[in-house]
Amino acid sequence: MEEISVNDRKFKIIKLLGHGKGGYSYLVTDGNNEYVLKQIHHEPCAYYNFGNKIESEINDYKRLKKIGISMPEMIDVDLKNERILKEYINGDTIFEYVARNEVKEDYIIQIKNMCRILYAANTNIDYFPTNFVVQDDKLYYIDYECNDYMEEWNFENWGIKYWSLTKEFLEYINSKK
Repeated sequence: MEEISVNDRKFKIIKLLGHGKGGYSYLVTDGNNEYVLKQIHHEPCAYYNFGNKIESEINDYKRLKKIGISMPEMIDVDLKNERILKEYINGDTIFEYVARNEVKEDYIIQIKNMCRILYAANTNIDYFPTNFVVQDDKLYYIDYECNDYMEEWNFENWGIKYWSLTKEFLEYINSKK
C-alpha cells in the first residue's frame, strides 16, 4: 500500500474514493482509524474558477460549520502539500442510492432542511449527489464547497435534477461510459 502524509503524520492509502473539481479524495488509515485525505489538484475546470483552493476549502469549512451543516470534521490541514485530513463518513453516496433507485423520502426531507438553513445564510452548496453520504440514515455533505446563494444553482432549480432517475442523471451516467 502506498503511503501519504499530512504534516509528517503517515497514512496508508486504502483506495481512491473520488476525483472532483478541486482534488482527489482517498480513504486512508493510520493503522487504528480510517480518514479521508483530500489532495488538492490544479487540473483545469472549464465551468468553475478557483482562487487559492486550500484556503477556499478552509474558509468554506468554517462557513458551513458556523451555519450548522452535517459534514465531516476537518481534522488537519497540510498547507505545504495542499492536503486536508477529514473524518471518514462511512456509507453510500446519494449518487449510489439514485443509481439503485433507492432514495428514501427522508433523504429529500433532510436535504430540504439543510437548504432551509443554507438559504437563510445566503449560501449554496454543491448539490450533486456524489457529495452526500448516508451513514445510519443521516445525510452528510462530504464536500466543503459553498458559494453565495444564487437561485439558478439552488437545490430546487439544479440539484434535484440529479437526485432521482431523471433525464439529467441518466445523461450524466451515459456520458461516463
